[in-house]
Amino acid sequence: MSRALLIVDVQNDFTERGALAVAGGDAVASAVSSYLAAHAAEYDVIAASRDWHDPDSDNGGHFADEPDFVDTWPRHCVAGTSGAEYDELFVTDAVTHHVRKGQGMPAYSMFEGVADDGANVAAVLSGRGVLSADVVGLATDHCVRATVLDAIAHGVRVRVLTDLIAGVGVESSDTALAEMAHAGAELIDSVEAAEDAHA
Repeated sequence: MSRALLIVDVQNDFTERGALAVAGGDAVASAVSSYLAAHAAEYDVIAASRDWHDPDSDNGGHFADEPDFVDTWPRHCVAGTSGAEYDELFVTDAVTHHVRKGQGMPAYSMFEGVADDGANVAAVLSGRGVLSADVVGLATDHCVRATVLDAIAHGVRVRVLTDLIAGVGVESSDTALAEMAHAGAELIDSVEAAEDAHA
């Protein structure tokens, strides 16, 4: 059974020094890199997404001068800026597909983006026969949540590696994790996932 690792938005603007900083973002970047160093060979697809917003528009109302932090946000992850780049602690050598999303429009799920060859994530996964995916990255209560729910909607069996994610808020992240579990995602840590792979 083919398996994918979906790495969501481990970008400078979502880690400690960024425009929408997530506490623990750098730690996630470092931990994901360590996990990849040990386990990349266990995955047929390793896809990493980035918000990649247009510099000269509000991206479909996604950017606002007075954001509500629910549907509108400060400017972040603008294409070509350092904020849109992967966090420096995230080693991307093993990534097989780089996905960009939010070009001119709001986008939370990795499934709303496209890889460098123009294929969407659903097509990449189906083309490789992927039936299960592990999801890691930022932020638990926003783009990780949306990616997990979309993966499940596409018929993929999902595990969320809970020690390789970080959220904006504690309560909102707990709610998101409960929602993901209710939708069918398995919540386990990376040690359990590695043990399962070798069982």
